[in-house]
Amino acid sequence: MAAGPDIVVMKFGGTSVATAEDIKRAAGRIVGARERGQQVVAVLSARGKTTDQLVDMAYGISMRPAAREMDMLLSTGERISCALCAMAIHDLGHSALSLTGSQAGIVTDSSHTKARILDVRADRIREALGDDRIVLVAGFQGVSGDSRDVTTLGRGGSDTTAVALAAALGAGVCEIYTDVAGVFSADPRLVPEARKLPMVSFDEMLEMSASGAGVLQLRSVEYARNHAVRIHCRSSFEDAPGTLVLGEDETMERPFVTAVTHADEARVTLAGVRDEPGVAARIFRSLADANVNVDMIIQNEPVSPEHKADLSFTVARDDLPSAAGALEGLEICERLLTDERVGKVSVVGAGMRSHPGVAAQVFATLGERGINIEMISTSPIKISCVIAPDQVPDAVRALHAAFELGADDVSVEDPAGDHRPTSA
Repeated sequence: MAAGPDIVVMKFGGTSVATAEDIKRAAGRIVGARERGQQVVAVLSARGKTTDQLVDMAYGISMRPAAREMDMLLSTGERISCALCAMAIHDLGHSALSLTGSQAGIVTDSSHTKARILDVRADRIREALGDDRIVLVAGFQGVSGDSRDVTTLGRGGSDTTAVALAAALGAGVCEIYTDVAGVFSADPRLVPEARKLPMVSFDEMLEMSASGAGVLQLRSVEYARNHAVRIHCRSSFEDAPGTLVLGEDETMERPFVTAVTHADEARVTLAGVRDEPGVAARIFRSLADANVNVDMIIQNEPVSPEHKADLSFTVARDDLPSAAGALEGLEICERLLTDERVGKVSVVGAGMRSHPGVAAQVFATLGERGINIEMISTSPIKISCVIAPDQVPDAVRALHAAFELGADDVSVEDPAGDHRPTSA
């Protein structure tokens, strides 16, 4: 479909629609865009803590809620938000149509609670826009193309709904409204001097989201990169520019480190793994079948005559029970050990590709603070370290200061040599 710069997709997160006044504020923003001549599709999350409350309801009834029924339950929160916002828009003198994910044409696979979008059949949305209506779509949900059951996309899935609709409609931009002013160089709750970043590349945002930055869901950024959808992450509560997420060819010269992120994860260790072909494949196939995403992986080379190895990997804390359950019956190791909480701290920056010495500075900074590194993972634009969870705040602040990310002129200094300041 040809690009439609007059179409804007606006997504409002849970804190942006938490109260009646918040919903009216969101409705005002939506109407404002419409009155400026844009066609508007808005994607809404469930209000405030509604999703958490629905999860609590489910576990109050059943210790093992059926995944299909859990999706039926969880999908109701976003529908409530859309219906209420449509009422507010009507009161402002505009016509609005609220749609469920399935009514909006969001087609997914059948992986309940973690479904992936396969197609967007947006004919009903285009028809409503052609009738001069504002369209409100319930985020976080769709319908399985196979079973025709309601599905949900996992935490933060409304971001992915919005990006997918922007791609399908050829929207000029996908605006993500949240309770923060944009993407920052670190979590401002840990680092008060953290800077709002005017722009980041898709690759940087992917690494930041995967490493704990909670502003944008990882899958939404991946979808945006694959479909060239420009994202504008901004505040619901102030009318100011936020952070643009766009292609690397559109960004200016970047500092070699853009941000420091952190996350809480869990760790699984398989001690005494048989050293033979196919064992690792069995382990990670079992995890994939259980819908568990693995982050960092470390395996030591066997040195004992018995040729046994140790293998450790990290997963999201919520996935630990599923990961342990998937591995318990494989009989491929002597012991299965779990650690319910480990900390991860990461430095991310596209400029790291051409600046040697970043890893050395990361390790030196943590060493000077007496922070022991338990696992290390790298990519061309990211270095991640697993550390004790209680040391994460100190590590984030130390790395943020070491790379001068809070200064007005951000350093683009090669840790091994040259210092070239540039404006962020």
